[in-house]
Amino acid sequence: MKTTTKKTCSKSIEQLYKEHTGLTKRKNIEIPHSSNIYSKYQYPILTAEHVPLYWRYDLNKESNPLLLERIGINAVFNAGAIKWQGKYVLALRVEGKDRKSFFALAESDNGIDNFKFWETPLTLPQTSDPDINVYDMRLTLHEDGYVYGIFCTERKNPNVSELDTSSAIANAGIVRSKDLKTWERLPDLMSSSNQQRNVTLHPEFVAGNYAIYTRPQDGFIETGTGGGIGLGFIADMSFPKVENEVIINPKEYHTIYELKNGQGPSPIKTREGWLHLAHGVRNTAAGLRYVLYMFMTDLNDITNVIFQPGGYFMAPDDKEIIGDVGNVLFSNGWIADDNGDVYIYYASSDTRMHVAKSTIQTLVDYCKNTPEDKHSSRGSVEQIMNLIENNKGLY
Repeated sequence: MKTTTKKTCSKSIEQLYKEHTGLTKRKNIEIPHSSNIYSKYQYPILTAEHVPLYWRYDLNKESNPLLLERIGINAVFNAGAIKWQGKYVLALRVEGKDRKSFFALAESDNGIDNFKFWETPLTLPQTSDPDINVYDMRLTLHEDGYVYGIFCTERKNPNVSELDTSSAIANAGIVRSKDLKTWERLPDLMSSSNQQRNVTLHPEFVAGNYAIYTRPQDGFIETGTGGGIGLGFIADMSFPKVENEVIINPKEYHTIYELKNGQGPSPIKTREGWLHLAHGVRNTAAGLRYVLYMFMTDLNDITNVIFQPGGYFMAPDDKEIIGDVGNVLFSNGWIADDNGDVYIYYASSDTRMHVAKSTIQTLVDYCKNTPEDKHSSRGSVEQIMNLIENNKGLY
């Protein structure tokens, strides 16, 4: 009996590694989108099943003769992104079956497949008030030479009843590094808001200050009197107090961002302005719907939105709509290559990571020349009528 158990276990380990290698080495296939604005890819780039086996299984036959998974992973999603030493590097939100999220880095040579996790998850330095949960890190290579990782740090709300075991306070935690391996923890963001989420840095100094995109809100879920994408300034990141915070992109009635909106990754600089990727949230009979949208701000005045296409840029398709939290697309990472290609890393339904590919030229054209939201059904029809008129003789 003992010999049979060991033999079965050995074969099972071999099978686990074979299946895992087949998944992680699978070639992705580009699928152009009918809009011609971007391409998607056939397979998710990272899922819970991609997480290294030695993070999940005790591979010792003596202590785990049945080869049971010891530490379960629920989801891999909402990744920050950076091009680093020629590699496409993602700072992934990995959520265990215990509901705790943590960060892990993975890299790829081409940005679309064969992502390999770094050997261990990130051991995040703590403040005097330890994080209970952390998630959704944005990575920004700043003009000051540091890579900043700004993420949501969540702690239990101390001002509620002991019987309330779900109310939380969210704020922006901040780390920085010069090699992506050794991270310095800075104080959490200081602002006038009760809660801050979807925070990321502008990659350049503005009048000698750090510029930071925010999303102030009153509660953990509801934005209350807050809401909208904010912009503030910090004199010294070692004392990250936000000053002169203003809303540059507010939520608006009967739009894709009527309930909430937030900055995704840090903006990309182009000759015609700063490209922004954001998420918008509206309520439906089936629950909240998260989509991605874009806008551009002026090169010299980043508070000034110069172009904003109406509607969404990207929404969940029929495969992406299902997951832990359905009907959700979220992005907090993209990479612009020197040749003009843009890799957009997005998660679907709080479950898995995908990539879409476009170009700077295409995204600028999309932002500049797509009609803005006219905020009424009549306005939408008028825009279609204008296009029909312009197309006369061409169809």
